[in-house]
Amino acid sequence: MKFLADENFPRPSLLQLRDAGFTIKSIQEEFPGIDDNAVVEIAENEKLIILTFDSDYGEILFKYGRKKPPSVIYFRFKGKSPNEAGKLLLELFNTDIQIEGYFTVIEEDGVRQRKI
Repeated sequence: MKFLADENFPRPSLLQLRDAGFTIKSIQEEFPGIDDNAVVEIAENEKLIILTFDSDYGEILFKYGRKKPPSVIYFRFKGKSPNEAGKLLLELFNTDIQIEGYFTVIEEDGVRQRKI
């Protein structure tokens, strides 16, 4: 799995995931300030899973019916530290959950998914 960290994804979590061996392209590092539709286009073209704290991606993918939407992992809570998103993802990846082909929502009390 390869990822695209949205501009709002915490840098400490991004670095934690990279240290664990994941390939992550960063909007913060490469394309600061681009809009969400441009982020989706990059993810579609490069087959990357979006990591974000931005709820707009649900609307972009489901309301406007993109033909081949990318997978998204959306965090609905900020956590207690900037490393928490990375920690939660590493724990999630050690389960049998399917990420590719889903809009995954990580909440404080669990995970829910919708097929895309």
